[in-house]
Amino acid sequence: MSKAAIVLLSGGMDSATVLADAVQQDYMLYALSFDYGQRHFSELNAARLLAQNARVVEHRVIDLSALGDLGGSALTDKAIAVPEHGGEAIPVTYVPARNTVFLSYALAWAEVLGIGDVFIGVNAVDYSGYPDCRPEFIRAFTVMANLATKAAVQGQPFRLHTPLMDMTKAQIIRHGSELGVDYSLTVSCYQADAQGRACGHCDSCRLRSEGFAAAGVDDSTRYC
Repeated sequence: MSKAAIVLLSGGMDSATVLADAVQQDYMLYALSFDYGQRHFSELNAARLLAQNARVVEHRVIDLSALGDLGGSALTDKAIAVPEHGGEAIPVTYVPARNTVFLSYALAWAEVLGIGDVFIGVNAVDYSGYPDCRPEFIRAFTVMANLATKAAVQGQPFRLHTPLMDMTKAQIIRHGSELGVDYSLTVSCYQADAQGRACGHCDSCRLRSEGFAAAGVDDSTRYC
């Protein structure tokens, strides 16, 4: 069997870059996305298109809308305003335990498929301060995964790939552009409209716009 991997695919620019990176490494790919009760479905529509264009073997969208029902985040609770300026250590756009839950599903699917490799687009440089995007979290989850799974206990270790971890947003954009990523297909905005057009004001839009400017790459983002 060819080497295979699961890619967590949100539909944003980071996950699109990771998908292209894994394609370049000749992995046979399975993509995993989540409906976690987020404010809009535009990013999931983008994920479907990205998966289709990359010709992944299978793309699954898991219904985790109950996670959004718990509240506690501006991305899932419309009563909490989406911030338009950074500065908070851990902003209200943090979704409690999101990456822990997402990676747990990826781990389960990987074990079922007999796959030991999972790619995720977390970044510890130009990011929003989320604790589950840090190298410490990735290392800890990997240790847990290799203690908790039948596959690992029987000799097939679980590996988490984070190719963007130490990149700035500009470096990510340059890398993705070299890989041929069409960033116009991606949705990063916390409050995009139904057509996937970005607000241009939220923290995610700010980081994205600054990244394109620093990279010297034309910003193909569609704005409202």
